[in-house]
Amino acid sequence: MNNRELGKKYEVKATDYLRKKGYKIICHNFNCSIGEIDIIAEEGGYLCFIEVKYRSSTRYGFPSEAVDKRKRYKIIKVAQYYMLNNNYSENTPCRFDVVEILRNHINIIKDAFYGV
Repeated sequence: MNNRELGKKYEVKATDYLRKKGYKIICHNFNCSIGEIDIIAEEGGYLCFIEVKYRSSTRYGFPSEAVDKRKRYKIIKVAQYYMLNNNYSENTPCRFDVVEILRNHINIIKDAFYGV
């Protein structure tokens, strides 16, 4: 299984997990010239921009640690683009979540970082 197929598999797992947690999924794999956001959803009155990270072990750290400063900056810029092009007000409450999958364990980190 190549990386793209593996990523898709775990994004599907993340989506199922998020739905069970009450998230309303709006969009998968939103991309523009700046970059991509794995999942966009609504939960608890927030517009959520969600990055999904999988690792089979902690040899190189936890999955969420892969969302470094550069990756966060890109996600924030893509989120701004999405909001602008989908007529969301700049006052729309939003947050950035990370779904980390370590082997078969799934964890959501709400407000993993700030930006918009």
